[in-house]
Amino acid sequence: MTAEDLAIEKKRLWWHSRRGMLELDVLLLPFLEEVYSDLSEEDQAKYRRLLDCEDPDLFKWFMQNGRPEDEDHGYMVDMIINRVRAK
Repeated sequence: MTAEDLAIEKKRLWWHSRRGMLELDVLLLPFLEEVYSDLSEEDQAKYRRLLDCEDPDLFKWFMQNGRPEDEDHGYMVDMIINRVRAK
């Protein structure tokens, strides 16, 4: 991928990470900006798949009112929550 392709992909991901629900935006957008680029390709793919989930499910998982059935989704939810706790 060229630098231009990476920039376009990052913009696309920014819009997919921006959910319009403050509780999700304050988790997903900083994670994308500060962590995503340092993730392995496999973890980046897991993050992209997480963004395909519905907002009510994401909200429930991030508020720790349930767990995703998909292990990869659970892994990413935990990673994002732990990142916030570390700050």
